[in-house]
Amino acid sequence: MPGKKLTFALLLVLLPLALGFSSAEETHRSALTDILAKTVNFIILFGGLGFLLAKPLRKFLEEAGLAVEKTIQKIRRARKDAEQKLEALKERMQGLESEARKIREDGREAGKEDKNRLLAQARQEVDRIKSMAEMEIKMHAQAAQDELREYAAELAVSLAKTNIKRRMTPELHARLIDNSIRQLDSLYEKAHSG
Repeated sequence: MPGKKLTFALLLVLLPLALGFSSAEETHRSALTDILAKTVNFIILFGGLGFLLAKPLRKFLEEAGLAVEKTIQKIRRARKDAEQKLEALKERMQGLESEARKIREDGREAGKEDKNRLLAQARQEVDRIKSMAEMEIKMHAQAAQDELREYAAELAVSLAKTNIKRRMTPELHARLIDNSIRQLDSLYEKAHSG
């Protein structure tokens, strides 16, 4: 297959040159012949480029799409895990509040001093657990935000690359065509002037 592509590419390069030459007897070309020759050159050049570049471009776009899909799935899983952890922490906090109520009831029965001591301990424990839970929630939320920022940055870079490539390609093609036409014109003029 690589040999066929090389032969095809060589044919694409040489065919426009062959079309540009004329016999020594021909001294004048019509404008219609020039337009037809340039049109044929344009079709051959871009048809050949499209043939040669279609498969690598398709493969690149498929790989980029798969990478984005994998990243999206990873972020969805991470988000789901973070939500589950948050829900578990909420349930845990609700359980702690019910535990604190039970401690208060036991304290009333045991006496005012025990009640005050147990309530103080329970409040400290609840505050400590709440503070730990809040810190853990913040850490998980921060980690999820960092992952989302990283994904957004990667996606932005990927989109920027795609946009740059898309914007640069037509200009590059236009310059190549203009250069090719100028070279063919100069070859044609040299062939007919000498």
